[in-house]
Amino acid sequence: MNERGLLIVFSGPSGVGKGTVRREIFNTPDHDFEYSISMTTRKKRAGEVDGVDYFFRTREEFEKIIQNGQMLEYAEYVGNYYGTPLQYVKQTLDEGKDVFLEIEVKGAAQVKEKMPDGVFIFLTPPDLDELRERIVGRSTDSSEIIEKRMKIAQKEIEMMSFYDYAVVNDKVSLTAKRVKDIIAGEHFRVERVIGKYLRMIQEYNQ
Repeated sequence: MNERGLLIVFSGPSGVGKGTVRREIFNTPDHDFEYSISMTTRKKRAGEVDGVDYFFRTREEFEKIIQNGQMLEYAEYVGNYYGTPLQYVKQTLDEGKDVFLEIEVKGAAQVKEKMPDGVFIFLTPPDLDELRERIVGRSTDSSEIIEKRMKIAQKEIEMMSFYDYAVVNDKVSLTAKRVKDIIAGEHFRVERVIGKYLRMIQEYNQ
């Protein structure tokens, strides 16, 4: 029987570089994570691929999935839904594989209620000026949306206390290494491995 995998919840404020860091982690040959692709109703950005970056769905399709109870978490952010399909996550964890979720802060709070044994990692910007520059640099949002995102980002940073770890995104390659080191360490926590050894003792004495 496989040991249950770890659920890794990776989030942070809009514009902090979650997707960039996640791609860096998954581009390294030594990672061993299954990426749970999120679903969203927002429009695709340049270079994004359906089923790779996100599952892109209409608002009507997304709301039907919610009604059917098929979401681990979901949130509405700046007029669009984001969420994580439930069945894939459960099945992959049961197979002993680590599942990596890159999700919004509100969604992470829902996951923590349902799966509190996950590893919750919050990605932070070096400072708020840098965060604003990154949001502006996307060149996809109006000034009104940028200011709205900045206000939301400040509230999201205040929610950092609900996470297990905070990692600053100053240099992408270094940030990715920090995240991978955290996950590697989590696999050695006594509370995660003691069950295996207790079963080992029981089987030895039968």
